[in-house]
Amino acid sequence: MVYFDVKPLGDLIKEFYEQHRGSDYLDEMKAINLWPKVVGPFIASHTIDLSIRNGVLYVRVDSDALRSELSYSKSLLIKNLNEMVGKEILSEIVLN
Repeated sequence: MVYFDVKPLGDLIKEFYEQHRGSDYLDEMKAINLWPKVVGPFIASHTIDLSIRNGVLYVRVDSDALRSELSYSKSLLIKNLNEMVGKEILSEIVLN
């Protein structure tokens, strides 16, 4: 008789990303997906692009005024995103 190791699909996906992209990849994607919840719908609607590399969140927005306002809130944004992810994955935000 053959027995199979049955695992939930979510666990298999997590294992795949940990093996092929590194264990922080899913946490980084979670942080990117949480951006609208952290900054609210107005700022989220003016966010053009988000990416994370080496613990740095790169944020591109469509307004110079908004970029300036966000620059004053970087440390709070980092703190809130890290708390919502459940671990410290971000150390800096670069606004473009």
